[in-house]
Amino acid sequence: MTAAADALPEAGGKPRPHPSVRRPYDAATIMLVDQSGPEPKVLFGKRNPRHVFMPGRFVFPGGRVERADSRMNSFGVLDEKVERHLMARILRPSPARARAFALAAVRELAEETGLFFGSTEAGAPPVPDESWQPFADAGVYPSLEGLWLIARALTPPGLVRRFDTRFFAADASLVVHEGPGAVGPDSEFTELVWATFEDMKELDLHPVTQTIIGLLRERLDAGLERDLPIPFLYRRRGTLFREEI
Repeated sequence: MTAAADALPEAGGKPRPHPSVRRPYDAATIMLVDQSGPEPKVLFGKRNPRHVFMPGRFVFPGGRVERADSRMNSFGVLDEKVERHLMARILRPSPARARAFALAAVRELAEETGLFFGSTEAGAPPVPDESWQPFADAGVYPSLEGLWLIARALTPPGLVRRFDTRFFAADASLVVHEGPGAVGPDSEFTELVWATFEDMKELDLHPVTQTIIGLLRERLDAGLERDLPIPFLYRRRGTLFREEI
């Protein structure tokens, strides 16, 4: 949506605020880690160059939290400390909202990469809307077990699109199904790359992505399952701040 379009009045005659001053969208992303080899590898997708937001850059799979995410059935429950950190520093915290963050990351992973994180033990799950239908078709219940919160980052003011993003990490061994056709020239991602920390130096990464990679590396060394403070990153007047939640 253009800035000109955003200046159009809403119902009642009040102009809609420009996106840069709106409340950021809740979002979630997932860092899938393959630890089966001598060096950990992390999954990245190369964004389609035609997209407005970070075209051509390598990013983690992720996107906006949708209303249906809080209504989707799941396999298992969030770890208590993950749920606690997800409910920190937000308006109207609840376990349902914490679940929605985690489920959004799992859904976006499937949409953008074709990789389904979850369980096939219980058959096809009932779904709240069409965004979750691929899980029913694949017979996969999305899993909340094995998801670890690594960081939270807020897109700075002044940008057309702003997100309040939760960054999860999960082991690639928990992927139970791979669907075809998710990646290609007309898709969100044009290619997928599994990269070691050394390989990442050659990828076109946003500075925030590089910062999150450093946090992921620290957590892998310390242990994903440990109850450690979660870094919350945001900018104010051009300065990057880091709080712990």
